[in-house]
Amino acid sequence: MKKQILFAIFTALILLFTVNLSAQVDVNKGTILNFDMVYVSGGTFQMGNDDKKQMRSVTLSDFYIGKYEVTQKQWRDVMNKNSSNFSGCDNCPVEWVSWSKVQKFIRKLNQKTGKTYRLPTQAEWEFAAKGGTKSMGYTYSGSNNLADVAWYSKNSGSRTHPVGQKQSNELGLFDMSGNVWEWCSDWGRDYSSVAQMNPKGPSSGLYRVNRGGGWRSNAWYCRTSFRDLNDPDFGFIIMGFRLALEP
Repeated sequence: MKKQILFAIFTALILLFTVNLSAQVDVNKGTILNFDMVYVSGGTFQMGNDDKKQMRSVTLSDFYIGKYEVTQKQWRDVMNKNSSNFSGCDNCPVEWVSWSKVQKFIRKLNQKTGKTYRLPTQAEWEFAAKGGTKSMGYTYSGSNNLADVAWYSKNSGSRTHPVGQKQSNELGLFDMSGNVWEWCSDWGRDYSSVAQMNPKGPSSGLYRVNRGGGWRSNAWYCRTSFRDLNDPDFGFIIMGFRLALEP
């Protein structure tokens, strides 16, 4: 009888452990494994806002960047809440997130995964948006026809849309023009004309860089060369992000 009782207890413990392990795996599927990253081979390109004749030669090492903008579901899986204005759309990009809140998200994500996710530098962002070493020289990310690749002021219906519905760029990246503006890691400052290797921007400043244009932007702001600056502590209805990762 005692052996039967001990066997029953042992069986129950094994079952409980198995259930807990399965729950952990399910959580990982919703958070860790759901960030689709694209490998970007490093190279040299001309970076800058060409309308202002501010161009510089930049050389980058290899890196990974998110295939899609971070979605509302991914944000909620990590932060346990979703403050997006256009809520109720799991596959829409998260928005109304400040640069500072994004840093909290990344810290929590890295704790969960043991990886070193981060925001891309603006140099990495622009290189990837232009198609990296596969660039065809398009004005927007993946095309000279903005409607092919972006949700913007003329076709968005004044809201965000699920990621990945438009045409990708040369690297297979989606929505780098339009949908939501994307935070970069850099503090904003005028470009230097000096050639640089893996620039990370100034060490301090007032505003952080954001790129790509969004659902209420006109074509001018959706160009891969254009950048904007915003207060890192304020979230905006038009602002989201995508992740980067070291190889």
